[in-house]
Amino acid sequence: MTFIYDRKIHFADTDSAGVVYFAQLLSMCHEAYEAYLESLEIDLHGFFQNPTMAIPIVHGEIDFFSPLFCGDTIQVYLKFIALNSKAFEIEYTIEKEDQKVATGKTRHVCINPQTRKTQSLPFYLRFGKINDD
Repeated sequence: MTFIYDRKIHFADTDSAGVVYFAQLLSMCHEAYEAYLESLEIDLHGFFQNPTMAIPIVHGEIDFFSPLFCGDTIQVYLKFIALNSKAFEIEYTIEKEDQKVATGKTRHVCINPQTRKTQSLPFYLRFGKINDD
């Protein structure tokens, strides 16, 4: 199963040429990740304020195949990939009108924010609905 996030491109997402700036598209991928967490009924405030667990992004990448413009509607498809008990990746495919326009990836590692040492991911992220492929 792949999680799908719909998003309209806003003027603020574009650069001076009117094209979506690469960092904005990566930010939209992160919005899709947050929407996925909400779909699991996770309280985002508690998730991001947890004193014993943090899941920072340690790697991010984005590749464009076609430009995106203000007013375009896109779908961001997330594929969750468990790497081990402490880390996962999310592969993003961005489509406009059923055409792939970009791909992205983020790698996440679970840490204890006090010690900054890695630790096991919570069960719902190791075995969440999204990795049932």
